[in-house]
Amino acid sequence: MIGPRPREANKGSFGHVLVIGGSLGKAGAAAMAGMSALRIGAGLATVATAKSVLATVAGFHPELMTEPCEESEAGTISLRALEYAHLDKLVKGKTVLAIGPGISRHPETSEFVRTIVQKYPVPTVLDADGLNAFEGDAGQMLGKLRPLVITPHPGEMARLTGLSIPEVQKDRIGIARSFAREHEVVVVLKGHRTLVAQPDGEVWVNTTGNPGMATGGTGDILTGMVAGMIAQNASRVFEATICAIYLHGLAGDVACESTGEQSLVASDLIQFLPEALRRVREAAPNANILFR
Repeated sequence: MIGPRPREANKGSFGHVLVIGGSLGKAGAAAMAGMSALRIGAGLATVATAKSVLATVAGFHPELMTEPCEESEAGTISLRALEYAHLDKLVKGKTVLAIGPGISRHPETSEFVRTIVQKYPVPTVLDADGLNAFEGDAGQMLGKLRPLVITPHPGEMARLTGLSIPEVQKDRIGIARSFAREHEVVVVLKGHRTLVAQPDGEVWVNTTGNPGMATGGTGDILTGMVAGMIAQNASRVFEATICAIYLHGLAGDVACESTGEQSLVASDLIQFLPEALRRVREAAPNANILFR
């Protein structure tokens, strides 16, 4: 997954991520997700966002492509973004969708999210307010149509299941496993020792990461990294997700060596991801010990 690339490779060889997210006041979340997808190795990343914040997203990094979406009066993506097959054209040719970073909980936007999650048979990563759009209606969130990876923190998992946060935290493995089975999705339950559960009941426990990563935006970085890894390994979604989770935590550990826990911010993970990748490549002969 992260070995040497073929000499004849081109940007089309490593997939195209479409991030759908961002809103007035939360443009950085979508931008960080897009840049994280590129930094982990995706060939291309496009961010589709509310048109009033497009310039902010585009200014984050010149490597990001952007597409404007019609917006609500609150500066969030509107249902009108679906008109005239606009989104159909954007999704065409994309390897993976990443839906949710910075997208907001505006009612119209939540309806937009529910619509597109069920509409497109493209591998999808769903996070943040993309998950909150299914609060009280998680039955619509099914992985039968295409591979679906969800990345909730305990609060989002509580909203999806109707449980309290303490109840989720008390039985993290059991709840992640049962939700993955029932909905046929890959569940990434974030937190100390992030869990990755797949529909057959298998659960992996990640061992990287540190408390410095408890800061706004690290989840958006994770969404982009998972999508970017899937873009390069579309036929191995579960393995790609595990790899991205491990690298996300490792990038945080590498960053912490320089910044310390208190000063770490989310974009530091993008900066230190190349070193995390280098360390994993160096350890490749013992790759079987990376996850346990």
